[in-house]
Amino acid sequence: MSPSGVGFPFAGLSLGGAVPLSDHEQRLLDQIERALYAEDPKFASAVRSTDPQVHYKRRIWKAAIGFVLGLFVVMAGPILNTMPISIVISVAGFLLMVFCCAWGLTSWKRMTGGGAEPEPKKRADRTSKAAKAGLMERLEERWRRRHEGP
Repeated sequence: MSPSGVGFPFAGLSLGGAVPLSDHEQRLLDQIERALYAEDPKFASAVRSTDPQVHYKRRIWKAAIGFVLGLFVVMAGPILNTMPISIVISVAGFLLMVFCCAWGLTSWKRMTGGGAEPEPKKRADRTSKAAKAGLMERLEERWRRRHEGP
């Protein structure tokens, strides 16, 4: 919440987490928030109270319904006796199923916070950075010894 007592839950957030704002930026943000509340308090309170997970759950339900609809379309294709049309209908149903599955999975990952970089890769990056830093320190030490004298 901002110092003015009015705040949006995502103010000052980016993909990487909280971003500190300067005093000037914080004053501007507070002024914009007050103006929004004064202009449209219903919208402002709706935006402030909305939980993003509700949107992701809704998307997952829509994706599930779309997947079932795609399954029905795939099954309806062979029921039609006209060969070229039935193939097109079945392929369209399959593509709908694939799209809905991908949409549901991405919403699920965003809702649960998944999709982050795997931990072993981060450890490997840290060890390689530490090894590089150690190598640089050893080379600098050798350089100092060489120039200080034999």
